[in-house]
Amino acid sequence: MVTTVQKISNRLLSAVAGVAAFALTLLGFLLLGTLNQQVAASLLIGFFALAVVRLAAERPNSDHVRAVEALVARLLAVGRGDLASPAPTVVRQQMPALAAAVDGLFEQVRSTLDDVHAMAMYDPVTAIPNRIHFRREAERLLAATRPEGRAALLFIDLDGFKEVNDRLGHAQGDQVLVMVANRLRIVLQAETGSSPWQPLLARLAGDEFTMLLPAVDRAEAERIAARAVQALSEPFGSGAATTWLGASIGIALSPEHGEELTPLMKAADIAMYHAKASGRSRTCVYHEDLALASAERAGSDAAFRAAVAERRLKLLFDPQLCLRTGAITGAEALVRWEDCGRLRPLPAFDDRGLAQAIGAWMLAEAGEVLAEWRNVKLPHRLSLRLDSDQLQSAEALARLKDLKGPVEIEIPESFLAYCPPHVAAALAKLRESGVSAAVADFGGGAAPLASLVALPVERVKLTPALVEGIDRSERSRALLASTVHLVRSLGADAVATGVERQEQLEVLRAVGCGTVQGFLGVEPMDGAAFAVWAVSQDCAHSLAKAS
Repeated sequence: MVTTVQKISNRLLSAVAGVAAFALTLLGFLLLGTLNQQVAASLLIGFFALAVVRLAAERPNSDHVRAVEALVARLLAVGRGDLASPAPTVVRQQMPALAAAVDGLFEQVRSTLDDVHAMAMYDPVTAIPNRIHFRREAERLLAATRPEGRAALLFIDLDGFKEVNDRLGHAQGDQVLVMVANRLRIVLQAETGSSPWQPLLARLAGDEFTMLLPAVDRAEAERIAARAVQALSEPFGSGAATTWLGASIGIALSPEHGEELTPLMKAADIAMYHAKASGRSRTCVYHEDLALASAERAGSDAAFRAAVAERRLKLLFDPQLCLRTGAITGAEALVRWEDCGRLRPLPAFDDRGLAQAIGAWMLAEAGEVLAEWRNVKLPHRLSLRLDSDQLQSAEALARLKDLKGPVEIEIPESFLAYCPPHVAAALAKLRESGVSAAVADFGGGAAPLASLVALPVERVKLTPALVEGIDRSERSRALLASTVHLVRSLGADAVATGVERQEQLEVLRAVGCGTVQGFLGVEPMDGAAFAVWAVSQDCAHSLAKAS
């Protein structure tokens, strides 16, 4: 109705302007005396009439003005965080297409913001909270449970996940991470379902997860951590491959180890590293002594990296003895680093660049030592333990072919379960060229027994845990005998490590173990000392045999 009235008023104004223009023109002709004056007046009056008509035709509609004002006010409300309100009613009435466009724009903005929020607060692989989300919610929960409330923080680090990514690829690794998150969810639901407080589960980074358990004591926290370790020790089926992992879990308690999140995370992280250093797939509750050990470990790590940079590395050789004949059969090359005048084993580290540098140095040193042994006609086998990166490096495997002399590759047991086909093929070619293969630390449960069939080896080195109690425990002897029998049935030689007592040596000989390494206090020695010692031992063995 208002629009119709507005149109009528505009037309009346145009008509009045026309009549006024005609009247003024007529009056000009009557009053003005000259033609030029009459023409000028007529033109002036005509322009006036046209201006009035133009103004009437374009005079704004008052409803449109109100619609525009309402739309501006709605847009300004976005600055106050209002993305939910629809376009104003007056805009819908006067400009329906514009109102629909505004509503669609706001819907797209809301959807984009939701996606951005999800990306910022949730892990894209496992869909559980990420580090940012976890910190925010954990701080809120800890504040809500203070001052009398208790809580536990679990820091979870997967054991062996690096090998999964290396062997199966990151896509398969992401599938394993999803299964890990699902198993941890199930553990939380089963163990904390009746709790009035909702626990938090998050993926911090890589293979690191964390749990915050409100309103639990130490016993409950240890029970839940043990259940998580058990759940993550079960095999993971990913595509056509089966993966075995484990988890090392550090536990920090509030308020004993801190009331704020930062000290709790630091304490749980320290406890986790202690659990990993103690053998993996276990839990550890933080205590003050662990902080001192962590500080010492940090100092040792810095000193170790400096030693590598300064080439303060040394290759020692641990002799291997045939239990049947008593002859020296070979030695394992051990990398040691010099620290304050002492030679120490390499600490655990995850720096790939550092590992590659140490591996390249070891192969170069091994080549020089073999050349020295050839000069003294020492025929013994040299065993080199390679990590997963070296085993998958075409350059490292090619360098093994260039080593002149009997060489053996020691493959970590954990590598057997995930050995890619191209690595198995490369190892088979190395065997054809005279480089034999052995499995290191067998018996720790890191790989299924069937993996020994998939990758045939000449020797299987038993983990020291299988040897420790064989002279004192009937069960230990039975387990050792079964393992040695299994190895021999596959056509391989069983090599025992960590032999410290004569009684252990006798048991090993009785159950048919073929070789022993690191026996009865014989310490690893450098290449020159080993050559002298091995020659003397060979001479003594030859004399004893001749007599």
